[in-house]
Amino acid sequence: MGQSDQALDHLNVLLQALPVENMPMSLSELDGYVTGILACSDIIAPSEWLPHIWGVTGEPDFPNQKAADETINAVMAHYNSVAEAMTRSLWIEPIYEVDPNSDETLWEPWVDGFARAMGLRPEAWERLLDHADEETRTTMIFLIALHDIYTGQSKFTDEEIDQLDLEAPDLIPNCVATILHQSRPELSQPEAADLPGMPFKAGSRLGRNDPCSCGSNRKHKQCCGRN
Repeated sequence: MGQSDQALDHLNVLLQALPVENMPMSLSELDGYVTGILACSDIIAPSEWLPHIWGVTGEPDFPNQKAADETINAVMAHYNSVAEAMTRSLWIEPIYEVDPNSDETLWEPWVDGFARAMGLRPEAWERLLDHADEETRTTMIFLIALHDIYTGQSKFTDEEIDQLDLEAPDLIPNCVATILHQSRPELSQPEAADLPGMPFKAGSRLGRNDPCSCGSNRKHKQCCGRN
C-alpha cells in the first residue's frame, strides 16, 4: 500500500516548513526525485541524496532535533513507499501538483525532480541509454524532452508543447515502468520471463483526466486517483 493522504499531507507541511530562501524541494519534486534514485541501476546512499532535498545550500537548517528527526523520517518513509510500489508491480503513481485556479495538472516539478536524480549518476544513465532497447531509449529521450520544456530549452513548437503538456501526466508512469524493466530487471515480474527480448509495456490505465470508474462523475485525478 502507498502512503495515506494524511501521511503525504504531513510530509508536504514538513517540506514547506524548510527555509524558503534555500528553495527546498516540493512534495512533487521529491516524489520524482526518489523515483529517479530508485530507478537508477547504481545504489545511491541517503547521505548523498538527502542534502539535495533541503535546497541549494544542502543544509536543512532545522529549528531543533525534533523537527530534523520528523522530517527525515517522513522523507525516508516516502522513499520506502515508492520502493515498495516498484517492487510490487513496477508501476508508480506520480504525485503531481494541481493549479488551484485552473485545475491543470502540473507535471513539471515531478520531471524536474526525476532529472535531478539522474544528475547524481549521469554515467549510469548514459550506460543505460547506450545499451537499452529502442523503446527504453525513446522513453528516456521523451523524459529529457519534457525537462527541456520545463527549463525553456525545448525546440518543439508551441502546438507540440501544448499537446505534450496534456499527454505527459498519463505517459510518465509508463515511462518509469519501461525504464525500470531495463535499469532494475530484478524487479520484473516472473511472467515477463516468458517474453525474452520483449520491451516492457505497462497495461492500459485509467487516465487522470478521464471520468472516474467509481461513478462519481468527477475526474479520476480528483477522485480515486488521489489515493
